[in-house]
Amino acid sequence: MLLIAAAWASVAVTIGIVVSLLAPTVTFFTHVGLGDFLFGTEWTGGFGDKFTWDDKSWGVLPLVVATFIITAIALLVAVPLGLGAAIYLSEYASERVRKVLKPVLEVLAGIPTVVYGFMALTVFTPILANLVQFNTIHNMLSPGIVMGFMIVPTVASLSQDAMSAVPLALRQGSYALGANRMKTTLRVVFPAALSGIVAAIVLGISRAVGETMIVTIAAGSRAHLTFDPREGSQTMTGFIAQIASGDAPQGSPVYYSLFAVGALLFAITLLINLVSIRLVRKYRQAY
Repeated sequence: MLLIAAAWASVAVTIGIVVSLLAPTVTFFTHVGLGDFLFGTEWTGGFGDKFTWDDKSWGVLPLVVATFIITAIALLVAVPLGLGAAIYLSEYASERVRKVLKPVLEVLAGIPTVVYGFMALTVFTPILANLVQFNTIHNMLSPGIVMGFMIVPTVASLSQDAMSAVPLALRQGSYALGANRMKTTLRVVFPAALSGIVAAIVLGISRAVGETMIVTIAAGSRAHLTFDPREGSQTMTGFIAQIASGDAPQGSPVYYSLFAVGALLFAITLLINLVSIRLVRKYRQAY
């Protein structure tokens, strides 16, 4: 009974989130067209001291583009490092080394994200400024790289668990056919664990899309449409953090825009999870 209650509690929380977002989001879209919101290229909802519908531009595309650019940079860092760590821990490391390295790796997941944000702003940005030219101290490249390090433990730990679950008989059969350890890992173990690896990567994507403190501190608070990672731009979570800090009067247009952006972020995360479920079912192998 307790386990059933715990399962239904998660469903109830999800329903509560949807209900809390629904009414303010509907109010927002009674004043702003859905097409203007999704495809508009200018967002000024967080600017200035005027809180009227006509004085603002409500195109959310700059926030969405900044979110996905930073997420893409994070994945370029996290996927190779995470999968490399997973392969080493699963196929090459001894049991003694594994017992030491895996907990150390997972410690990265426990570091507060505000620490990662300040590292991106005060450490990585000055270092990268020697390699690339930034127009301002805020940019999308530094938080993307630091966010990649943040989600490495997620990708590595779940991928290593999936690879360790592959039966030993498959490895032994590959060795019996003359394959070395690397070929066995890449051509036998990796494909057999693909569903778990895909789930790990998609979970990393979900965490990167929903990350708040790193992008709030290091990516900037001005939303403008740009595809240059050297420039700063506000993300969806960065805007939510800015407005939720108390600057927007309740009942104002910018207050309702907070819920509209939150609903869009919820929909994007839900879509990512649905794609993850489909991919996991497609590549799942039972032994």
